[in-house]
Amino acid sequence: MSTLAAIAFEGVDKTFPASRSQPPVQAARAVSFAIQAGEVVSIIGPSGCGKSTLLNIGSGLAPPTAGVVKVLGVPVQGPHPKVAFMLQKDLLLPWRTIAENVEFGLELRGLAPSKRHEISQQLLQQFRLAGFGGHYPHQLSGGMRQRAALARTLAVDPTVLLMDEPFSALDAQTKMILQQDLARSVRAHGKTVLFITHDLAEAVALSDRILVMSERPGTIVEQITVALPDRDKPLQRRKHPESGDYVARLMALLKLDADTDIH
Repeated sequence: MSTLAAIAFEGVDKTFPASRSQPPVQAARAVSFAIQAGEVVSIIGPSGCGKSTLLNIGSGLAPPTAGVVKVLGVPVQGPHPKVAFMLQKDLLLPWRTIAENVEFGLELRGLAPSKRHEISQQLLQQFRLAGFGGHYPHQLSGGMRQRAALARTLAVDPTVLLMDEPFSALDAQTKMILQQDLARSVRAHGKTVLFITHDLAEAVALSDRILVMSERPGTIVEQITVALPDRDKPLQRRKHPESGDYVARLMALLKLDADTDIH
């Protein structure tokens, strides 16, 4: 494992300035953690605690008020070519075919059409979308669209994937299938992932470590190493006898009682 973190947050604060109707809001405070190459790390915490704000800062879409984020030791000062961001919504372009959507980032980077086509066909095959490259987004199910979005994210060969609840809009069965697709792809391509979720079982199934945030202003209050086998097989992890113990520990840290919906 490399000693140089794939992505590191060092003393990151974020305060949104006051508006006419709102006072200043401190979203994140003194956030520090590092993720090594090939790790999958999830962040959980109460709604509004600054999780998405951290991903915006890590992607270069928003600057921190204080502190710094580094990718492979280099401070992030804007959108980074080695960092990809995947959201809950697939954001596929409706006027482009699925293959053209997968190739979009490659097209922006100036790759030759033949190379773009080669990469998109490999990824469509990998994500069980072979034969659907010529379809348009509206012709696909939600799960297929999200697989296409994941293929598009991986097409540009990022070092770090920032993922903001990418499966939360899917039904339970489709979500677990997508989790399996993600885990296998991350393992196969050696990607580093920072993953936000409200689903505690999902965090346990996918992660090497889980970071727990406090209420706003969010800061890291606990770090849990998930010492379960088969990170690339989240369905197997869900069945592990100790999986429920991790979920129970996370519920306790978040002060959730037995009747609280954790999804």
